[in-house]
Amino acid sequence: MDWFHRERARKTVEKLTKNGFEAIYFEQRDQAAQEIMIRIPTGSGVGLGGSVTVRDLGLPDLLRARGDTVYDHWQKDLTPDELQRVRKSHLTCDYFLTSSNAVTMDGRLVNTDHSGNRVAAMIFGPGSIIVVAGVNKIVKDVEAGLARIKNYATPLNTHRRNDPTPCAKTTLCADCAMPHRLCRVTTIIEARPAASKNFTVMIIGENLGY
Repeated sequence: MDWFHRERARKTVEKLTKNGFEAIYFEQRDQAAQEIMIRIPTGSGVGLGGSVTVRDLGLPDLLRARGDTVYDHWQKDLTPDELQRVRKSHLTCDYFLTSSNAVTMDGRLVNTDHSGNRVAAMIFGPGSIIVVAGVNKIVKDVEAGLARIKNYATPLNTHRRNDPTPCAKTTLCADCAMPHRLCRVTTIIEARPAASKNFTVMIIGENLGY
C-alpha cells in the first residue's frame, strides 16, 4: 500500500511541476509542517483557507504561538463584519495556506467552495500560496475530482458542520437548492496562475482532511 501511494504521489508531483507549480512530496505531516514554518518568516500575515488538513498539521497553533498574524475565518465568535474582513484578508496576506479537495494525477487542483474566499485566494492575491494535501486527495482526473467533492468531501464537511443538507444524511449529492448548500463555486486550476509567482503544492503520504 505504501508503494501504491508513493507511486501515485510521485507521478502527481511530476505533473504538477510540469504545470508550473513547485511540488514536493513528504512522507509524514510533521515534515511538511516543519518545512512550512521554515518558509514563512516570523511576523508574517498568514491566511488560512477552510481546511481540515491545515488543522491536522497543527499550523494555526504553531503560527499563533510564534507571533504571526493569522487570518482564520473558522475562529469562533466572529461578527459578520469581522468574518468578511478576515475573508478579504486572504487576498492580501503574505502567505495563504489551504488544501485542495482533489489533486489530479495530471497536475490539476479541483476545488468547490461555499463563499469563494478560499478558491479566490488560490487564484489571485496572496504573496505566496501553499497547498497541502494528503495522498487521499489524489484522483485520476478532473471528473474523478468532481465526483470526490460531491459524494465524499462535501458530505463529510456538511456532517461536520451539522448542516441540514441531504448529503449530510445520505452521504450522496442531491444537487440541492438549500440555503446551507456548500457546493456553490467550483474551480479547476490547470496550471500555476500567471499572477502567482510562488505557488507550492505539498503532497503528504498520509490520509489528511476530507
